[in-house]
Amino acid sequence: MNNELSFSAVKSNTSIFAIWLVTISGMIGIWLGYGAWFLPKTPLNLLLGLGLLYWNFPLKNVWPGILIWSLVYITGMGVEMIGVNTGLLFGDYRYGENMGPKLANVPLLIGINWVVLTFITATIAKRFIRNQWIAPVCGAALMVALDFFIEPVASVFDYWHWNAGYAPLRNYIDWFVVSLVLQVLVKKYVPQAKYPLPLHHFASQVLFFVFFYLINR
Repeated sequence: MNNELSFSAVKSNTSIFAIWLVTISGMIGIWLGYGAWFLPKTPLNLLLGLGLLYWNFPLKNVWPGILIWSLVYITGMGVEMIGVNTGLLFGDYRYGENMGPKLANVPLLIGINWVVLTFITATIAKRFIRNQWIAPVCGAALMVALDFFIEPVASVFDYWHWNAGYAPLRNYIDWFVVSLVLQVLVKKYVPQAKYPLPLHHFASQVLFFVFFYLINR
């Protein structure tokens, strides 16, 4: 039992170190003018985050877990395809080239981003909010709060571009609604214990985008 706990601590600490190493390295590299090298590596960063989360939180109920998280991926891709191709969700925007290969004008890894963000925010909300219905609302609010800081730098990083030059209010409203649906969907499939990795993962994202939000104002 002690060996199992020790290995779990090693996994957690190694993953936290990797998350912060990649984040800080990216911040410094982009800030020093090497964005052309770092930014196209964004898909690798997303896959690393997903891999570290799965390494620390393997699915216990495999098939239900696969079904739920696949549904999150499909929903994320679906709403983005509707948004990009019709403008009915989020607003009028298009994706750039730094998010990797696309399907129907949407990067395939955007679905991964929805999975990762939903998992870490749902885990954080569940950690601090005991009410099973208020927690999803808080989780969705965390996702929207992060998006608020991403939007002003998204075009600078060639992630996505708004036709109006800025993210409209409806983007945040639609983000909250979709996020809330996903938070409710996964609330039984995220851990209850106070694991540190999701908190560090979210904090690293906040630091990265707030930093560039402030220096690009």
